[in-house]
Amino acid sequence: MFDKVYTVRQIDGDYAHLVDKESGEEILVAMALLPMETDEGDTLEYKNFQYSIL
Repeated sequence: MFDKVYTVRQIDGDYAHLVDKESGEEILVAMALLPMETDEGDTLEYKNFQYSIL
């Protein structure tokens, strides 16, 4: 398994733009996969196929 840390750059409707803290790569993730309280500027950890707020 691999762990990743992302910053929520922008929330655009049903999707969030996440930026990988290590590589700077941006990905688009459905809000349904993120914790309900996710907001712009939050730091998320992706571990064991789940996102959690740090």
